[in-house]
Amino acid sequence: MRQLFIAFLMVFAVSAQAETRDPLSYFFQPKFGDFHAELQTAREQGKKGIFLFFEMDDCPFCARMKSTILNQPDVQDVYRTQFLLYPIDVNGDTQMTDFQGKQTTEKAFALANRVRATPTMLFIDLDGKVVTRYTGPTKDKAEFLLLGKYVADGIYASEPFTKYKQGK
Repeated sequence: MRQLFIAFLMVFAVSAQAETRDPLSYFFQPKFGDFHAELQTAREQGKKGIFLFFEMDDCPFCARMKSTILNQPDVQDVYRTQFLLYPIDVNGDTQMTDFQGKQTTEKAFALANRVRATPTMLFIDLDGKVVTRYTGPTKDKAEFLLLGKYVADGIYASEPFTKYKQGK
C-alpha cells in the first residue's frame, strides 16, 4: 500500500511539474528596448496595453510570482492575449527608450515610475500612460488573473482594484 501511495505522489509531482512553463519563454516577450515602438506594436496587434514587471535579483516575492503564477499556462495565455509583457530590472543599466521616446536605463526608468519595491507591476495604456499600478506580489493566481481582467475590461477608469476584487 505504501508503494502505491509513493507511486501516486511521483505521478502527481511529474504531472504538476509538466503543467508549468518557463515565464521567461512563455510569459514575457523578448525586449528590444524601445517601448515607444512597442506601443505601436501593441496597437497593431490589438492589445489592451503593455504590462511591465519591475523586479530585481534576489527578490523572494518576484521569484514566488515567477514560480507559482507567471509559469502557469492559463495565466500566460490570458495575459499574452491582452498585453505585451516585459520584465524590467530595477537595478539594470541596460539602455532603453521610454514610452515618450526618451533614452534612459532600466534603473532610471524604474525611478521615474516611482518603483520603490519589487515586484511592482504597471499596466500601460496604448497612449503610454500608467493606468494601473500593483505593488507587491498578488496573493495567488486567481487574484493575478482578476487584476488582468480589471485592466483589460477598463474597470480601472471607474473604481480601484481593491474595491473591484471585493465584489468578486
